[in-house]
Parts: sequence; structure tokens; C-alpha cells
Amino acid sequence: MSTHFPDISRIAYEGPQSKNPLAFKHYNPDELVEGKTMRDHLRFSIVYWHTMCGQGGDMFGEATAIRPWDAGKTGIEQAKARVPVFFEIAEKLGMPYYAFHDRDVAPHGKTLRESNEYLDTIVALLKEQQQRTGIKLLWGTAQLFVHKRFMNGAATSPNAEVFAFAAAQVKKALEVTHELGGEGYTFWGGREGYMTLWNTDMKRELDHLARFLHMAVDYAKEIGFKGQFYIEPKPKEPTKHQYDSDAAACLNFLREYDLLPHFKLNLETNHATLAGHSMQHEMEVAGAAGALGSLDANTGDLLLGWDTDQFLTDASVATQMMLSALKHGGLTTGGVNFDAKVRRESIDPEDLFFAHIGGMDTFARGLKNAAAIRADGRLGEFVQQRYASWDTGLGASIEQGKETFASLEKLMLEKGEAAPNTSGRQEYLENLVNEFV
Repeated sequence: MSTHFPDISRIAYEGPQSKNPLAFKHYNPDELVEGKTMRDHLRFSIVYWHTMCGQGGDMFGEATAIRPWDAGKTGIEQAKARVPVFFEIAEKLGMPYYAFHDRDVAPHGKTLRESNEYLDTIVALLKEQQQRTGIKLLWGTAQLFVHKRFMNGAATSPNAEVFAFAAAQVKKALEVTHELGGEGYTFWGGREGYMTLWNTDMKRELDHLARFLHMAVDYAKEIGFKGQFYIEPKPKEPTKHQYDSDAAACLNFLREYDLLPHFKLNLETNHATLAGHSMQHEMEVAGAAGALGSLDANTGDLLLGWDTDQFLTDASVATQMMLSALKHGGLTTGGVNFDAKVRRESIDPEDLFFAHIGGMDTFARGLKNAAAIRADGRLGEFVQQRYASWDTGLGASIEQGKETFASLEKLMLEKGEAAPNTSGRQEYLENLVNEFV
């Protein structure tokens, strides 16, 4: 292990009474919750892009972060220097997984060939660190949104050669993800959308995006990559409208183009907010379709209108998320992936540890709270009773397809009026959940 953080040891679980800022208060990886360890429930993943490439800059200001390992280095030399630091952070946090973008672990070259050579250099270092630490690759992805060639999108670009370049880049990213034993591959259409419809053929762009994804599925089979494919919904930013705008839009697209058998969703809390939804809503939409795959563990600032990618520290939100995850069978392929960055004002390297410790503890609290609510049974029983009229008699007959408009009209003409509704008891249920949070 490198020693860029000589004063920080492996982060240990010390319990809720601990005042040590470099200790877990709730995340005990070996603790059993519903018969499975927290480690296996949460499958935490640290991301390369924000952790190593986040410099604290924003659209209004320059970089602020103090990163000694970057000093005096650029290009491939800087990229090589970051690898051992990243794995030191991951190892000391006890992260079982990590995730990366191709152009964040390795720099752009002057040509695609040179970019691929840079990537191969860094992949060899990543593989060495994986073998040394036992940390696995949760998923890889290609960065198809920063370079100016992707100004109009990648798979949805009106320029056919940009589509071809993106295909070549994803081909290489799939190869290195497979080489590193990645358990999945994610597509985030950062600029797959439009700024104005005056210059956009939406149908053609969606057709091209679907063709691109089918090509990826075909190539994965060709090289023997059996990892799960994901799409990550986001409604806007940097484009005015992105085609993968929310979970429902993604599922509709996947069904329309016969891609649903190959994809699940990688859902992000901040993206749900930008779409006007709660993360619980997005998880329920995905879960109901059998497409709940992986989670990007962050949140936004509700007073800011853009994707701030903050570490989640709200145990109530984490409880909602874990209730949905447990309800739909858990994260069987993906994980809780910290697509989050420290604030621009948090400039010290140690702040990376404080941020991840807080996020990991928050999700651990959410998991324990969710399991306790399920064990208590009152919430589940209330929902079950609310729909009791569908379990027998008329409701069961409707669900079984035995009724028609004519038969239902006949019944209501005879009865004259529907049975009275019962209270939804929203306030009671909110109070009930707060007993655990």
C-alpha cells in the first residue's frame, strides 16, 4: 500500500457512540441484516472520476483542491501517479469495488490509437492494484461527453464519423472492462439529447442510439463479456433534454427497441431530483419492471438547479432507498456507487475520507432502518390491507381477466354506488416511519 495518507489507518467500525471522525459509526461490513452482511447488501463502490479527477473547479471558478500527488505532473505521468493513491483510499475505506470512465483513468491522446495506448498503460496498473488489494471493478464506462467532438452527442450525433469514433471508444472500453473482470458496463448519455428541436431529427437520433446499443450487446457476446449492461437516466444538463430522462423514459426506449432483456438501470439520486422525482419513485419504477440494477450514491442541493453530486447524509432518503432495494430483491448485480464529490471548499486530501465515511454510514443506517421497518410489519401490512379488495371476489376476478366493461357496468347498475373508500393515513405512516429514522 502507498503512503500518501500515513496518518490514516484502515477505517474501522467503532459504533454509534464513537466521536472519531475517521471511524464508521453504522457501517459494520460483517453485520448481518436480513441474513446477509452489510458488505454484500450495499456492495460499495468508489469512483475514479470524482475521487481522483475532481479538482474543485466549477463553471464560475478554477480548481481549489490540494492534491500533492498531481503536483508537477501532466498527461500520462499524472495518470500513472494517481493509480496507487486511488487504491490506497479505496483499501483504507474497505471498498469492495470501484468504477471508472476510460478518459478519466487515462488522458486523451492526439489520436484514437494514442488514447488506446494510454488506456492500456493504466489498465495494466489497475490490474496490478486489483490483484494486490482484492478490490473488484463494479463497472466501466466510456466518457463520451467532454471532448468537443461530442458537442452534438455521441451515438445521436448528426455526424456519422462521430458515431463511428464513439463506437470505437466503447469497443475499447468494453474490452478493458472485460480484461479487468468488470461486473457490468454503464451507458450515460451525457449529450445524447438536444438543445433545440429546430435542428433535431429526434426519431432518427433515437434509432441511431438503439443501433449503437445493439452493437454493444453484440460485441459483448463476441468477446465473452457476461457483465450486466446499465443505462443511467438523467433529464437534462448539459443538454436541454436528454433522451434517457428518467426511469420510465429509459424503460420505454428499451422496450421499443427490444433492448430490455439486455439492460438494467443505474439510478442516481441527484438525477431523480432533476427529473422532478424522488429516488424512491425511480427505484419503484425500475423495480416493478425487474430492471433495478445499480445505484449512484449521491444527492443534490434542492436550492441549486444543477447536478451537484454531493455525498448523501440524509438517513431518511437512504431509508427510502433501502426499503425499495430490499423489496425488489436487493442489488444483485450492481452496487452503491459513490458518484459524489467533495465540495469546492473542502480542499484537503483528508476530506475525501470524511466524505466517503459519511456516505457509507448513511447507507448503513438506511439499510438497518429499512430492515427494522420490514421486520416490524406495520407498514407492509397497511399497504396489503389497503388493496385487500383486489385479493378476493370482484378485484381478483378483474385481475384474472374474467370481467369486461359490460359485466362491470351490470354490477354497478345493480349496486348503484361503489363501496366507500378507506383512509390512506399518510400522516400515520409518516409518523410510523419516523419511529425508525
